[in-house]
Amino acid sequence: MDHGECQYIGGEWVASRGDGWIEVVNPATEATLARVPAGNGADIAAAAEAARAAFASWSSVPAEERADLLDRLADGLEERRDEIGDTISREMGMPRKLARQIQAGLLPGTARGYAQLVREMPFSRRLGTTLIVREPVGVCGLITPWNFPLHQIVGKVATALAAGCTMVLKPSEVAPLNAVILAEILEEVGLPAGVFNMVHGEGGVVGAALAAHPAFDMVSITGSTRAGVSVAKAAADTVKRVTQELGGKSPNILLDDADFERAVAGGVRSSFLNSGQTCSAPTRMLVPKSRQGEAEAIARRTAEAMRVGDPAEAETQLGPLVSQAQYDRVQGLIAAGIEEGARLLTGGLGKPEGLERGYFARPTVFTEVVNSMRIAGLVHLGL
Repeated sequence: MDHGECQYIGGEWVASRGDGWIEVVNPATEATLARVPAGNGADIAAAAEAARAAFASWSSVPAEERADLLDRLADGLEERRDEIGDTISREMGMPRKLARQIQAGLLPGTARGYAQLVREMPFSRRLGTTLIVREPVGVCGLITPWNFPLHQIVGKVATALAAGCTMVLKPSEVAPLNAVILAEILEEVGLPAGVFNMVHGEGGVVGAALAAHPAFDMVSITGSTRAGVSVAKAAADTVKRVTQELGGKSPNILLDDADFERAVAGGVRSSFLNSGQTCSAPTRMLVPKSRQGEAEAIARRTAEAMRVGDPAEAETQLGPLVSQAQYDRVQGLIAAGIEEGARLLTGGLGKPEGLERGYFARPTVFTEVVNSMRIAGLVHLGL
């Protein structure tokens, strides 16, 4: 399936100005799901022009009408919930049951939340003799990741719509098909042409062009630290506002009075959610030295109980990593942990038994990690 005309610009599905293609791969089977065009700077320029042209009229739409549109967006997301969840599961590997619950299930509430906020927001107020007015920032460029693709997109798009901004979305080229569904819903609910535009392409090309283009007043990026630095540098010449949500991992600190059976097991399961591809995953567990052995036993038992397999199967808890590049990176980190002397509790290199095809990794836990090790920011049991 080719999505040759899936750049959405000025309210129309149009062919890309670029001449290349990006394959969308199912990480569970390594088979090509679809192709999307590899856009270029000309696509971004056309989308920016459409967003700029639509800004004056959209920014003057009353807040109540914008809220009503967000409610209709929520209805559309709810109606296509299973389709969205299944699409994301095929694109990036989260088990279908979880993708429907989390990846798709959270979206309507996000849209409705911003509808409610817009109805309650005081867009102007007096402070003494001064009138303070909140105005939309302008044309926004939105760059989103692959791990929670539509969740991140809707969070940015709904916010921009609520504020009266127009926008150009650059979805992740790894998991772009869910964004096509969103564009279809926005079209169906009556969003005026040019308010929302979407350009597919690689980050180094389309994302860079978006960050540098002078028509944008603001760029919002969720992604790696490397990508955030590149966007900030590219945006600096035109003094854009830049908001960033970049990579990181979270410490999980357990004290002596914790219920270790519950806390350790819950922490491990949370770490493996979405195959560990979550920026808030509590993957660095720190426990009192006196209870390290207890924590290790629980962590090992929990990890080994995780059911890894086909995302389409209801019993699957852990799907594949999103891509060959991500699989190679994880294998490299596991190898580094072993080579640098961390003690491997469970898991290790290679794929789980019976899963030779697909980017599946073995659920892996290390202990006795010190801060000089490459994996120290990822998993740490014991103090």
